Amino acid sequence: MVFKGQAEYSVDSKGRVAIPASMRSVMSPEAKGTFTVTRGLETCIFLYPLDEWSQIEAEIADLNTFNRESRRFVRRIMRWAKEVSLDKQGRVTLPKSLIGFAGLDDTALILGSFDHIEIWNPEHFDEYLNEDPDDYETLAEQVMG
Repeated sequence: MVFKGQAEYSVDSKGRVAIPASMRSVMSPEAKGTFTVTRGLETCIFLYPLDEWSQIEAEIADLNTFNRESRRFVRRIMRWAKEVSLDKQGRVTLPKSLIGFAGLDDTALILGSFDHIEIWNPEHFDEYLNEDPDDYETLAEQVMG
């Protein structure tokens, strides 16, 4: 399963946003149409299919809770975590706290990001891209070697 591509969808007054059909179609049956939604590492929202989130929870469970940084990380990621399921129209309802964190208004940019989906305010994503001084070629060389 790999999420890829991007799309813009509206966010309705109830905080519902559609997940693109191309992304829904790659979800494994084990996810049962359910995501764990949590705060992203930048100003965005992460959606992990339930089966992928189980792997993250296993990694979190292995952290040393006597380590201050581990405890801080666990508190921050789990504080925001909530399970949401796709409705019959292929939408999820985002918690108001995460909508506020990501600064979503009436439009959301949905990005496939390999094992998860990211939801951004389109303007914030443009700002994020403009902050990055490295061009695509340099970044690819640094990361992929």
